[in-house]
Amino acid sequence: MTLPPVPHGWIILDKPVGLGSTQAVAAVKRNLREAGHGKKVKVGHGGTLDPLASGVLPVALGEATKLTGRMLDASKTYEFTVRFGEETDTLDLEGKVIASSDTRPTLERIEAVLRRFTGPIAQVPPAYSALKVDGERAYDLARAGRDVALEARRVEIFELSPVRVERSRDTLAQVPRVSTSLDTNGEVELVESLTLRAHVSKGTYIRSLARDIAHALDTCGTVTMLRRTQAGPFALSHAISLDKLNEVGKGAPLEQILLPLEAGLDDIPAIDLDPEQARAVRQGRVLTGLPQDDGLHWAREGIVPVALVELSGGAARVVRGFNLSDVAE
Repeated sequence: MTLPPVPHGWIILDKPVGLGSTQAVAAVKRNLREAGHGKKVKVGHGGTLDPLASGVLPVALGEATKLTGRMLDASKTYEFTVRFGEETDTLDLEGKVIASSDTRPTLERIEAVLRRFTGPIAQVPPAYSALKVDGERAYDLARAGRDVALEARRVEIFELSPVRVERSRDTLAQVPRVSTSLDTNGEVELVESLTLRAHVSKGTYIRSLARDIAHALDTCGTVTMLRRTQAGPFALSHAISLDKLNEVGKGAPLEQILLPLEAGLDDIPAIDLDPEQARAVRQGRVLTGLPQDDGLHWAREGIVPVALVELSGGAARVVRGFNLSDVAE
């Protein structure tokens, strides 16, 4: 039996709540095997999502796995809900309550505080995170009851804006309809939970951001919903469900869900190469005399990606080459 060609590209999953990122990658591998691709296809993901989070999980196949590092470094966009009044040790619904507060903020106070969390900020990651402390995962230490001391790190919040608020005496309301925190009787309306949209740099922990916002409001809070809506160039509009993925294992064409390798390069400019230049780049040689601006580019021959290259002073040096010459032949 002849195996189908090795696939190179991206499957963008809309990861459901309850499924770990490693389990999601395993589901892709299983469906590829069931579709007849064997066990040799390289598969990797471009940014972990907590089991209690949902949304965009880029999964790279074949030569696209060489771009997962870029995906980890890319900015991400999330929507998340903070419920005020309790804080858990995990900062989400999975943990046990370690602090409580009767204080609830007004919308005006929230809007004032959010401005302090936009731009470069220092952030202490959650104790329940995959960061390593003396060679051990922080979450393993925390689960063992040991104190976890993580250092603050610099991250950047590019955008932070309210999406929905739930108030003491109101059902869910869209923020544009909320013009004041005073009702018709002149009484203050307090916010019970708040849903925010955040566009953040790599390394940002949304659970820590929610914790710090709640503390700045003189209360405490827990993340009750977390959904990633964008990771680098990939948005929810690119994402498929697990059911759609499982159709591939049952015989549906992989091409229906597979995005090309270059879809992960939409955020950088392309350089078109002639056959001689493409041959030189594939051999790792430096191209000179190029007119493009300095910075990272991707080089292509026709429609075939050849390499990631770094331009400086008109010279292009290979950062990562793509072994796709068989496609070009």
